[in-house]
Amino acid sequence: MGAGHDHGHTGTNSGGTVSAAHMGRLRIALCITLGIMVVQIIGGIAANSLALVADAAHMATDALGLGMALLAIHFANRPASVNRTFGYARAEILAALANCLLLLGVGGFVLYEAVERFFTPADTDGGLAIIFGVIGLVANLISMALLMRGQKESLNVRGAFLEVLADALGSATVIVSALIILLTGWTVADPIASIVIGLMIVPRTIKLLRETLNVLLESAPKGVDMEEVRSHILALPGVEDVHDLHAWTITSGMPVLSAHVVVSAEMLDSIGHEKLLHDLQGCLGDHFDVEHCTFQLEPGGHADHEVKLCH
Repeated sequence: MGAGHDHGHTGTNSGGTVSAAHMGRLRIALCITLGIMVVQIIGGIAANSLALVADAAHMATDALGLGMALLAIHFANRPASVNRTFGYARAEILAALANCLLLLGVGGFVLYEAVERFFTPADTDGGLAIIFGVIGLVANLISMALLMRGQKESLNVRGAFLEVLADALGSATVIVSALIILLTGWTVADPIASIVIGLMIVPRTIKLLRETLNVLLESAPKGVDMEEVRSHILALPGVEDVHDLHAWTITSGMPVLSAHVVVSAEMLDSIGHEKLLHDLQGCLGDHFDVEHCTFQLEPGGHADHEVKLCH
């Protein structure tokens, strides 16, 4: 009577992950980031601007993050094997986690250096800082435009997008602080700008880190209310109960659900397994955007004979 059934994806990722469609844009963003990083390092040293150097350091982290994102997508789209039934799809989530840790490290470093400069003031060339800040801002806006669509579909791409966004805000902050220094001579504006850059990095990173950890901890996919899922399943004709109901996310765009569904013998005799399984899949696919589902159909009382491991 127990019947496993699966619709949508198989246990592989042969069709490619969501992030794979954005590899070309990620490559372009990486090239832009590397180029501007070099320019800002030169400009920061020439202008003696901590804010510009901090932005360049963040650029370096972004370049590493973008590189890891591309590498993760490459591995995530490798075919599944007997032992890795979902392939390497989780590599994207691990890359997003690594990006979060890098961002937190950079944010902390920038804040520390900014505080240090309050006690050890330095002369900053506002004019040079403005020029290099504008170059960085324009480049970051181009990268943001390239990654805008992908960040809505993939945590991995979103991590890269947030890094570029933080860089754009950092460049804007550099420009503002350089203008203040140029017009008023108030050099304290440079470490203040650095603190602002650090404070812009950390909160967004914590939000991304929370989403990433939810995936790694196999929490229910975002937007999927498990009580609603249970109610929808129980509302189908012939369904008496549902247990061992689990939903989680393998990687961005790949939610998975499994459940043991108790059905009446009379209903199975009248409509058959295939019809009921089709209804179950249609219900979840239409209402919750979960296409990869596995159901075990059981007669009443069958659950009493199962080993009680995890419910």
